[in-house]
Amino acid sequence: MSELSTNPNNEATEPVIKAEFNDAAIASTETRPGHKAGFVNIVGNPNVGKSTLMNDLVGERVSIITSKAQTTRHRIMGIVNTPDYQIVFSDTPGVLKPNYKLQESMLNFAEGALTDADILLYVTDVVETPDKNADYLAKVARQKMPVLLVINKIDLLKGNGELDAIIARWKETLPNAEVFPISAKENFNTANLMNRIIELLPPSPPYFGKDALTDKPARFFVTEIIREKILLNYDKEIPYSVEVLVEKFEEKENSIHIMATIYVERDSQKGILIGKGGSMLKRVGTEARKDIETFFGKRVFLELFVKVESNWRNRENKLKAFGYIE
Repeated sequence: MSELSTNPNNEATEPVIKAEFNDAAIASTETRPGHKAGFVNIVGNPNVGKSTLMNDLVGERVSIITSKAQTTRHRIMGIVNTPDYQIVFSDTPGVLKPNYKLQESMLNFAEGALTDADILLYVTDVVETPDKNADYLAKVARQKMPVLLVINKIDLLKGNGELDAIIARWKETLPNAEVFPISAKENFNTANLMNRIIELLPPSPPYFGKDALTDKPARFFVTEIIREKILLNYDKEIPYSVEVLVEKFEEKENSIHIMATIYVERDSQKGILIGKGGSMLKRVGTEARKDIETFFGKRVFLELFVKVESNWRNRENKLKAFGYIE
């Protein structure tokens, strides 16, 4: 097992997340008359901008974002609260045909999002065509809840004629869906999308405490930040063969001590991940520590370990340990 410790420096950071974490706390029923609440599930194929849209709608950085496909592995909730409503957004893994058990679990998260939504956001972009993963799209077309078809990345188009043709093509497949052309990256038309979501919310008391930002514990976001840095710093198979497990999360008033293990599948991957003299692992640790400090608004002492766990993506016991199977 290899180790890297990254010590906090004296750089000032500002906390991004100010709401408290909530492990599925049940909210009080004492709410305003006419209060609305609902689950808004975001689904679609990989790399169409689901996580970017999720973060934009929630107003916080809840999902990690990279240009690589299959960045999102879990179903991640981001909760928006006002005195009048609560929206529970869910970002889901991109729909794909699974090649191993990890991807089967990812597909299960996406399939499950079709069964418990009050509002469904199907996200595509200006490049994708409706015949990609047509079986899943056919299931979307059969849903009885409101479906909002979000066509992302319209900033890449040259004129309205192109957009009209894209909308017409998608309406043939999802005739009952409301269409929202947007650019999540440029924050274009997302406010109109949000307003429509609020209109469609059913009357309901909140499902979570009004101070909740997500259903995930703090440790989960540490693993996601570390994994994001691996996605950004390594190519080819390395990012997809990696999983992160937080072994220790010791929080004090002004600091957090974290120990995390990075799992890979082969010894050769371990060597690449660590780098010559530990240089690559040190880079990942330094970048992750800075983001974790910003996320929690506290100084962080981060220790990273690397361990080989052969074929973990196909081992049910490991997938359970990593939270992919209940």
